[in-house]
Amino acid sequence: MILEQTEINDVILITPRVYKDERGYFMESYNQKKVDKLIKDKFVQDNESVSDKNVLRGMHLQLPPHAQAKLIRVIKGSILDVAVDLRQDSSTYGKHFKHILSGENKKQLYMPAGFAHGFLSLENGTILSYKCSDYYYADSEYSIAWDDPELAIDWGILDPILAEKDRLAENFATFENPF
Repeated sequence: MILEQTEINDVILITPRVYKDERGYFMESYNQKKVDKLIKDKFVQDNESVSDKNVLRGMHLQLPPHAQAKLIRVIKGSILDVAVDLRQDSSTYGKHFKHILSGENKKQLYMPAGFAHGFLSLENGTILSYKCSDYYYADSEYSIAWDDPELAIDWGILDPILAEKDRLAENFATFENPF
């Protein structure tokens, strides 16, 4: 397992070792002992979603006291995955990291609590799985606009398929930031 610190503080790209042969492949998708050097969070909930091409989900987060660290991976298909640093004391505050995660490259993206997360599905039937460091609480759920001009995320698409909550999400400038 290779852990790489990205240009955004505390966001880590993980590349597992994949062992392939004529039968298929084997990989260790998560090992707490191996990630403990850089990731101190313990995960308590796994979530899974299926999205068709051009579905954009985000930018989502949970507010304190139920903020979540996340470890994202794609089982099938591919996504453009995006993490935005909302931690006001961070030198990378307001900046984002994006990377293509896919069932083929098997890379994973870790972000600590204090980040907004979103993704654009690049293929039909894309299956995303992610670990969370806290349970889901509807009262703590929040969304920031995926197309916020201040965040300036280049999604490579102008008219994605959105949920109503993502259409109505607030801009970054009006977000009352508790992080």
